[in-house]
Amino acid sequence: MSIFFTPTEDTLEYAADDITDLREYCTGVLPLNGRLDPWMIELLRDPQLPGLLVKHGSPLNLIASEPMCRNVAELNGVAKNRDLDFRVFFARKSNKCLAFVDAAKELGMGLDTASENELQQCLDCGVTSPDLICTAAIKNESLLKLCIAKDVCIAVDNRDELEVVSDLASALSRVATIAIRLGGFVHQGQKLLTRFGFDVQRDIELVGQLKNFFVKVEGVHFHLDGYDADQRVTAILEAIHWIEALRFAGHSPTFLDMGGGCPMSYLEDGQQWESFWSEMRRALAKQRAPLTYRGHGLGLFATSGGVIGRPNCYPYFQTPTRAAWLASILDKVLDSHSIADRLRQTAVQLRCEPGRSLMDGCGMTIARVEFRKQNADGDWLIGLSMNRTQCRTSSDDFLVDPILIPTGQPCQTMSGYLVGAYCTESEFLSLRKLNFPQGVRRGDLVVFPNTAGYLMHFLESRSHQLPLAKNLIIDHWQLDQPH
Repeated sequence: MSIFFTPTEDTLEYAADDITDLREYCTGVLPLNGRLDPWMIELLRDPQLPGLLVKHGSPLNLIASEPMCRNVAELNGVAKNRDLDFRVFFARKSNKCLAFVDAAKELGMGLDTASENELQQCLDCGVTSPDLICTAAIKNESLLKLCIAKDVCIAVDNRDELEVVSDLASALSRVATIAIRLGGFVHQGQKLLTRFGFDVQRDIELVGQLKNFFVKVEGVHFHLDGYDADQRVTAILEAIHWIEALRFAGHSPTFLDMGGGCPMSYLEDGQQWESFWSEMRRALAKQRAPLTYRGHGLGLFATSGGVIGRPNCYPYFQTPTRAAWLASILDKVLDSHSIADRLRQTAVQLRCEPGRSLMDGCGMTIARVEFRKQNADGDWLIGLSMNRTQCRTSSDDFLVDPILIPTGQPCQTMSGYLVGAYCTESEFLSLRKLNFPQGVRRGDLVVFPNTAGYLMHFLESRSHQLPLAKNLIIDHWQLDQPH
């Protein structure tokens, strides 16, 4: 197979191929086997792979946009089966590559933008205003003026923002298109605390005040932290009440946007995930050898009363995901009516803004091994030409086993930790202890699978004036435009 292969529909659908040969060179002390799309498997077996890093540098992000089609089709199929007006908006902040903007356009998706650059890039790519929404957490006047001038819907988060939007619209002799962002839902007697949006209870008087602003209310919007489907049900019902109140006050909202948080799974085996956390607790209680560098708890802590805390990591295995998760929300029955029924009765379009789950299978990050050494404690450290911001979000660690691509003959068996380029003691690419049964050599490649969603770009930085990773689009073997 040539490295310059053209992916086909068959190679872009996930299949549980036999990939033992790829996993035999690196595994966690407790394995966490990641899912690999077939296009990834083909590339990882190609002997020309090291040449890509020689040409483009380390680390290198490899991007395939086609799996996005499969992922959005899952969600659209759920809505279609329930005769529901539904539209997916791709959360651009999850990956900066313009290839995904083009793919979203081709798939008839909308785009959720979180900055002026993201919005301007979409406009430059020919995305039209009905296909855009701006949900930026901070919206300065320059961004708001662009939204108003191009009639892009603004998810208004607070009263100050609303007043600025209205003032700018008036100055431009325009009426701004907005969605009211909601928060503070009460679920099972508990307030769902958030830094975003108008409180659904305290701020209900806003509905009657909106007529005093230069705005057109096109919809309501919310975003909940976490992945709880029942919390989404609660929020949708409250949002429907706001839509009804807005219509009674003379407005004409047409959509209800439930934001992101559509779950996905990185791992093949849920039992591996359960076993890892069970053994982590034993390790912290000193009932077994540590699984992480110097016993890092990944959010858990050992106390005299036992191990406490909660994992500060994405749930790398979870169920249900994507289509089944959305179906569980829409099929929830309350007072003899499902949520899908309520949405149809309200004559409103349901929208969502996935990022990570649309990027499932769309990319991987590859870096070159530059050294191996033992520290003062005798631990082996394997240094890669990358830094930890290039494969990390807010989680303490990326809990998927990397794949080692050897470039030479087997050498000394070792166990150790991956470290990166920043000059800090905390610069670990993986806190988990990894086994290398056939050793690891300078020049070998380490692959972090399934990194397109947030992991590549969300935190990436250029400290030490190191260059950012290049993004190579395998659809046509060209670099994505720089950002």
